Formats: sequence, C-alpha cells, structure tokens
Amino acid sequence: MSKNKQTAGHKGACGSQKKKEGEGRSCIRYRCGLTNTIQDVLNQRPGWVEVKDDGEWDLNWCDVGWLRENFDHSYMEEHVRICHFRNHYELTRKNLMVKNLKRYRKTLEREAGRLEASKCDFFPCTFVLPSEYHIFVEEFKRSPGSTWIMKPVARSQGKGIFLFRKLKDIIDWRKDGSRSEEQKDEAQVESYVAQRYIENPYLIAGRKFDLRVYVLVTSYIALKAWLYRDGFARFSNTRFSLSSIDDQYVHLTNVAVQKTSPDYDPEKGCKWQMQQLRQYLTAKHGFETVQTLFKEIDNIFIRSLLSVQKTIINDKHCFELYGYDILLDQDLKPWLIEVNASPSLTASSQEDYDLKYRLLEDTLHIVDMEGRLTGKEKRVGGFDLMWNDGPVHTDVGLEALGSSCLVANTHLGCVNDRQKQLQQLLKPFPGQKRT
Repeated sequence: MSKNKQTAGHKGACGSQKKKEGEGRSCIRYRCGLTNTIQDVLNQRPGWVEVKDDGEWDLNWCDVGWLRENFDHSYMEEHVRICHFRNHYELTRKNLMVKNLKRYRKTLEREAGRLEASKCDFFPCTFVLPSEYHIFVEEFKRSPGSTWIMKPVARSQGKGIFLFRKLKDIIDWRKDGSRSEEQKDEAQVESYVAQRYIENPYLIAGRKFDLRVYVLVTSYIALKAWLYRDGFARFSNTRFSLSSIDDQYVHLTNVAVQKTSPDYDPEKGCKWQMQQLRQYLTAKHGFETVQTLFKEIDNIFIRSLLSVQKTIINDKHCFELYGYDILLDQDLKPWLIEVNASPSLTASSQEDYDLKYRLLEDTLHIVDMEGRLTGKEKRVGGFDLMWNDGPVHTDVGLEALGSSCLVANTHLGCVNDRQKQLQQLLKPFPGQKRT
C-alpha cells in the first residue's frame, strides 16, 4: 500500500461487510508485521489468507511504528480491524500513564471525595525528569537514604533502567536552569520517570517477581474490557537484596534481562503460571485474603482504563491487547508498574508458547471477523468481560448469594476450561464440522 493511499478491505472475492445475522465472511485477509506467535495463530485460522504489503486487508496486526506512520493515511471500511488505538501511548508511555492517573485521581477527589480518590493509590510516587526535577528533589530530600528507580519513558524490556540513592547519579536530568552552558549545548536528554522504588516486595524463595496480566479493550466509548484468566509471574534469577542496587538480575524481572544471567536455565525459565501463583498465595494466606488481593488488582485495570477513557481517540476499527505489569509488596498490596501496548508475543518455553497461542486465538474470537458472536457474551474462551459501560457481574450463583451480593465477572488465575467453553459458544467456521 502506498503511504499516501492506504486502503483496507474492498468488496471482492473474499466477502465484504458482515452479512445477515449468523453469516460471517468466508475469507479474511490479514496483514501481520510480526514474526512470532501471532503469525502462527493467524496462519492456522481457517479461511484466513495473508496479504503482503501492497495488498488490501481486513485485519492488520501491526507494530506501533506502522500505526504511527500509516494510520492517518488509511481509509478503512466498516468491517476492518487494527490492533492498536491511535494514541495508545496515553496509557502505555510511563510518563503519560502517571499524568493521566494523577489527573483522574484529582477529578475523583473533587467529584466523589477522598475515599473514592484513594482507590487510585496503586502507583508509586513518580516524577517526570527533567521537567519535574525541582519538585522531585524536594520529595527526595524528605526521605533521605530511600531508593528510587529511573526508567526511560518510551523504552521496554528493562532497557535504560537503573536504581539510585544519590542526586549526583541523575545529574544529567537536572532542569535546564541548573545545568552548565556545556550541558545545555548537548542534545536534550531523554525523558525519564523517577519512581520511588518498592523496597519491600513480596518474595517467594527469596526472589522478587511481578505479574504479567492481559487485558483486551475493544472500545473506549463505551468502555468494554476483557480480562484473560491466564498470565504469569516473572521471577528474578537472584535472591532479593537492597545492598546491591546495581545488580539488574536482583531488581528487574523482565525476561529479556533475566535470560542474560550467567546461571539462567532456559529449561526451567523464570515464570510461574498465574494459577500456580494463586494456589500458592491461597495456601499461604487463605482464600479471603487472596480474593481481596485479586479484587484490588481488578480495580487497577478498571481505574487505569477509566483514567484515559476520555483521552484515547476511540475508533470502531481499533482494539488493543494490553500487557499489565503488577508488583505485589509484602503486605499483599498490588502496585501498577506499567502497561505495555506491545506485550511480548515471543515464547520463552513451550508452556509460554501455548499460553500466548491460546491468548491470541481468543483475542481473535472476540474481535470476531467471522461474525460468529451475538455481542452479548460475558465469556469468550479464556477471556471474561469485566467492564461494559459499567461493572459486569457473574451469572453463576447470584440466586444463592442474593441480589445484594454482586460478584465481579473476573477469574484471573482460576481454571481456564476455554476449549469446552468455545465448543459451546462458537458455531464451526464455514465448511468446518463441529468437533
């Protein structure tokens, strides 16, 4: 497709708009800019055909670079879908995420009171440098000796991150007024966030970990969000200690970092499945404590999405699969570390591949290019609908519990019997017999 005349999805041999109720398109053309698990999922989907760069497509699984260069030049027909929202970075850039959460918290405090606003207290104290250097220094001096973490606002996989306890370690990010003439002449430094480091993480076998959880948003107006049951905990390879703040194998749980560790074992990896983690925590702390923890994690997903709801450019062609990174402290309080617009779809083991394959398959079931859903489903495969212009409650057991006790329709870390559920839910693909 030429840059000036991007088109997507003409009416032709592959079928066009959705047909009458119950009749989907018999052939879907897709374009994919990635070469990992998603390529396998798209390749193996019945009736889907890959098109190359200049071909017209019905679904485009692109990277954010392609989106930035081409989205504004693209004409898209009604049925066409693309895997990012135009300004996804309002949630997925570290500085903008914090800015939007702070603004949302202030709005809540003004409109609903402090108690409601306190439900947004799930992200560490954060400043953007160099623009907020002076107010950061004031906060830094209030708690001498504490540890802070510096992260570039727009990089991933642990690149550029370091911990510090002394202001001299971040001299490059001083606000322009206090930089020397020589420093001013140099290229503008990259924007970073300085964040209070969580010094008391919850440890398992002495190791720090964080959670990777998947949330699919199919609309921002009205907000419609799905939570995937599977996910994983990513462990550091080295026992946690604050005595060595320069050791990234202690403090960063990113797989991209951990797999470079000298004693990393690729067979063993550094991940636990979410079900395994939930069972471990339940055995150690009891059912009710863990229920409360997972409710608080649900709250993080919903509040963070609501904080950008009015800022994200909603477009009916767009959907987004976010990778949330959540850290637990030793009091079992969950903290939002960041949200990824392009969570890694490259597998680090067979188990990891299977999880990501199922996740992506179910994402495509919900995007529903084939027109097999009614739009009223509360569950599709491993995804549960958690918000649909308001909280979604589970259908199971409401009569027994009584109408006053509404249970959130979220099942993170619970049994994922997706195959059975999909067989009940979906009609076979055109020309395919139901198994």
